[in-house]
Amino acid sequence: MCPHNPHCPPAHATDREAAHTIASHPEQGWSLLCNGIVLFDDTGELLPDGSVNQPHRPTDHLSALYPVAAGSAA
Repeated sequence: MCPHNPHCPPAHATDREAAHTIASHPEQGWSLLCNGIVLFDDTGELLPDGSVNQPHRPTDHLSALYPVAAGSAA
């Protein structure tokens, strides 16, 4: 149970990555969040129930909105 006030978001909430970090291992590339999520440096996640969320970047959705035409300067 989360001892923080306000409580950290649960593992299946959309804002789950906002939970406090309770163990950090940057040399190994992962951190444990208060809600039980193991967050990897590549933004992948291992949830407490064993399910996996693939790596995602905050800008991933922008490529769908603003595709760069082949051969054009970015």
